[in-house]
Amino acid sequence: MNYQTQMKLKRLFNQPLVTYLLLGITTLVFLGMELSGGSTSSQVLIDWGAMSRAEIIYLHEYWRLFTPMFLHIGWLHFVVNMVTLYYVGSQVESIYGHWRYLAIYLLSGVAGNIASFAFGSQNAISAGASTSLFGLFGAFVILGRHFRNNPAISFMVQRYATFIGINLIFNLFSSQVDIMGHIGGLIGGFLTATALAVPDRSDEFNIHERIISGIFFVFLLGVCFVLGFKKYS
Repeated sequence: MNYQTQMKLKRLFNQPLVTYLLLGITTLVFLGMELSGGSTSSQVLIDWGAMSRAEIIYLHEYWRLFTPMFLHIGWLHFVVNMVTLYYVGSQVESIYGHWRYLAIYLLSGVAGNIASFAFGSQNAISAGASTSLFGLFGAFVILGRHFRNNPAISFMVQRYATFIGINLIFNLFSSQVDIMGHIGGLIGGFLTATALAVPDRSDEFNIHERIISGIFFVFLLGVCFVLGFKKYS
């Protein structure tokens, strides 16, 4: 393999490939929902895998704790989340690398959906990438602890922390927003990002803190899962 080919491959793999993949999958799913009856239809949302407690509790469709992060309710919901994913996802992916970033995105989404299952409204149907996006915010903010001497990262951390605070405050006054899903995703992002650390700098992250974060993440998911069944059964 010659030098030019190596450089082309390097530039290719430096692109936010996972972000592009997530954008593509979510867009295809959204278009499929629109074509099958509309993304605002409750039945379409349930058919495509939205978070519905009745289906989880009585039909044991546990995959609904995963699929909602790829579904959206209406065009505005879809566009806002996809624009956010493009800008925030590209930055987080460039820091954590492709596979760690994907793990943070997916695990945060599951954490948010399980938190929504445990503490959300009983008859609500939940969907959206916001659980995962808040996980990405959490993953970025946690960097502030480890890169205190990096002015660029410190500035971005302050911006994201402010955005998170404002967003959660507005969530409190909106009955259409699943705030527990956002909080669950945020906590999931904190814990998974701490456990996975940043590639090539993992030695700077306390190994005991990483292990404890991973264990605590699994523990919280288990507790919320059990609470969800106890609350709605």
